[in-house]
Amino acid sequence: MDLTWLTALGSVLVLPALLTAVIAYFCGCFNGAVIVSKYILRDDVRKHGSGNAGLTNFYRTFGGPLTLVVILTDVFKAIVAILVGMALFRNMVVDDAIIVTLGKYWAGLFCLLGHMFPCMFGFKGGKGILSGGAIAIMMDWRIALVVWGGFLILAILTKYVSLGSCWAGASFPFATWFVYQDGFITILAVLIGGLILWKHRGNIQRLIQGNESKFSLHKKKEGSQ
Repeated sequence: MDLTWLTALGSVLVLPALLTAVIAYFCGCFNGAVIVSKYILRDDVRKHGSGNAGLTNFYRTFGGPLTLVVILTDVFKAIVAILVGMALFRNMVVDDAIIVTLGKYWAGLFCLLGHMFPCMFGFKGGKGILSGGAIAIMMDWRIALVVWGGFLILAILTKYVSLGSCWAGASFPFATWFVYQDGFITILAVLIGGLILWKHRGNIQRLIQGNESKFSLHKKKEGSQ
């Protein structure tokens, strides 16, 4: 694992890393499902279905055009977080491809942490698939192709969104290594993918047991995921 470039930069990375972590985390905290359900619909999505503050549970519970607002919120915040990471690492460290990529992955990790554990919503957030998917797109088109391609194929063929989500989390580090072949960036990718898998641990158990709920375009007021 070649970390020569990381060691050479040393303390120069500290300030942009801290700023990026804070900004990206608070971007992630703007959970679309919670904001729309709690403040617009006046009915917290976490009190329904699986109790998860994510797109699938929101759609199953409420459906309707506000689902699009949830999607746009979770995608937009990830894009903003990544752009901030890119800008800070480029302008405060050095305008180099590997450094900018580091900023993207660092921002992606903390945006995901904010989405999953939002301090403004009692640290009860979503599972990170929509935001994680946006993060993958912002990284590299080849990574996005692997992550999204596998997700869509599995979700469509099996109707298990969680199975596609597990593919996304598991494939992200491998796709990252294939594209960048950098040890530290791959470690960040492992953390991002690992967080997604950990948040889906209940789904994985239900998939193994054969009682996981399948996705349907018809919403239902209550149910498990």
